[in-house]
Amino acid sequence: MSNIEKNNPMSAEEVLKLKTIKAKSAEKSANLKLSAKEPEMETIDGRAYPKGMKSVAITMNEKSAVDENLETDFFYPTHSDFEYQPKLEPKKDRKPKFIERENFLSAEGARTIFGVDQRKVFNSTAYPWRCVGRVESSLGIASGVMIGPRHLLTCAHIIDWKPNNQTGWLKFTPMYYNGSAPYGSSWGIQTYYKHKVAGPTIDGTEVQFDYVVVVLDRPIGNSTGWLGSKSYSDSWDGQASFTHAGYPADLTGTQRPTYQTGIALDGDFWSPDDNQSIQHKADIWPGQSGGPFWGYWNGSPYAVATQSAHNPSINFASGGSDLVGLVTRARNEYP
Repeated sequence: MSNIEKNNPMSAEEVLKLKTIKAKSAEKSANLKLSAKEPEMETIDGRAYPKGMKSVAITMNEKSAVDENLETDFFYPTHSDFEYQPKLEPKKDRKPKFIERENFLSAEGARTIFGVDQRKVFNSTAYPWRCVGRVESSLGIASGVMIGPRHLLTCAHIIDWKPNNQTGWLKFTPMYYNGSAPYGSSWGIQTYYKHKVAGPTIDGTEVQFDYVVVVLDRPIGNSTGWLGSKSYSDSWDGQASFTHAGYPADLTGTQRPTYQTGIALDGDFWSPDDNQSIQHKADIWPGQSGGPFWGYWNGSPYAVATQSAHNPSINFASGGSDLVGLVTRARNEYP
């Protein structure tokens, strides 16, 4: 048995016992400054956006020299508090559900909430919650997380794939909350992918590869910090150890983030370890796609999958060692 299979994530009960780590220094605004060179713009439907990104395909059979590396590092900025449970939004800011699920998308295939809804709306600039943010593209809204100094992990199906290794624009705003952007926003300049997943439907093969790593135009992670990444192990199946965060359309209209803890994942035993379709019954709604699933090892957060798709009976995430490989290559080529 490999080391990764022996190395289980902390249980939800163990994480609850961990105490908040207070910031050791004040956050410096210098870390938030924009890149010196503004991106070239183009006009779409009367609005100006940065031009689209380039994309780099990592073919199905292509492996990098670092394939034996089954994880990447995390970074906790000591100017931030480290909270294992985020601050919930104040009662004064709480609003009715943006969409009543019972009356919206009532078709059988729309079922993505199983039992009592466990999601909670939060507003926290503590680590690691500050690493999660709202993703915008010409295709709509999704979620994502910082996975390196200037590297975003999100779903492949939010990318507007175009010919000649080009894609449409993408914008990321960490800890977006009702229009606020405490760390500003960044624009994508390059996308690393394994498979061009395009909605609105996602088939059984695509759900194994529904993740990309987007290189951003500035190192926003130096301020927010970032999560590590790990290759998912089937030995973790059934362990209610994972957390998910994202921007749902039903509860908050994608304007405020929600989180859920104590989630059990179930990797496909028939899928190779490098690309896995991972089943779960976390509470999910469109907008949360691309949001990370992470666990804690020795108190440190590592993302293992991104939210992808659903059918009437189960929800799906995507993970595996290929996810770690994308992170590694993007970080090596764009430090």
